[in-house]
Amino acid sequence: MNIYGDWGNVLVLKQRLKWQGYNPVVTEYNPGDEFPSDVDLIVGGGGQDSGQVVIQQDLQQLAPTLRGLADDELPMLAICGLYQLFGRFFKTHDGVLIPGIGVLDIETHGGPERLIGNVLSVSDEFGEIHGYENHSGQTFLGTDAQPLAHVRKGEGNNSKDDTEGARYRNVVASYLHGSLLPKNPAIADFLIEKAVTRRYGSFDPAPLPDADLAGLARLSELARKHASDRPR
Repeated sequence: MNIYGDWGNVLVLKQRLKWQGYNPVVTEYNPGDEFPSDVDLIVGGGGQDSGQVVIQQDLQQLAPTLRGLADDELPMLAICGLYQLFGRFFKTHDGVLIPGIGVLDIETHGGPERLIGNVLSVSDEFGEIHGYENHSGQTFLGTDAQPLAHVRKGEGNNSKDDTEGARYRNVVASYLHGSLLPKNPAIADFLIEKAVTRRYGSFDPAPLPDADLAGLARLSELARKHASDRPR
């Protein structure tokens, strides 16, 4: 699934890995494909309810593998629709129950209204997190899931508390599009660090190699400042 530019998350990870001196290989996975046997990082995007129905059977077949990889500290990024399916279930507003795969201790219930607009949330680990939400699902965290962040502007997981996204080990899940990682490079670097450390045993981040890339870093901070000032 890939709506609202979620493929941009892959592009950011690929480029930032190159800046660190690695040669990333991106393998696309579609329902029915053979799941790669040697993977370092998993990224999935959002999709409409109809898209979730299309992938659910294939996703259920992968459930034991994905749960095992999550328990084994493999870093993953799950956005919006995939975030919902990483939980126990998604019950649509029409009462259709779409089973999840149980990577995350969450459940999602379709609501009568969509939660739409810019979001500003804050995480102790990642600082301010900026993005854009567009979902009707109301997601609630269980005792074994921690929120990714707490919302200052917007709705986040639901309209009843101030949480946004969820965390489990090295799994990062969020409702935020935009794409998420271009606006929030700290999350991208977290995923990279965990992937490299899991593969090679350690990660020694390199400085930005030249002034041009330093300029891009300043541009990123400027973009984040503008994002925080955008109206809901």
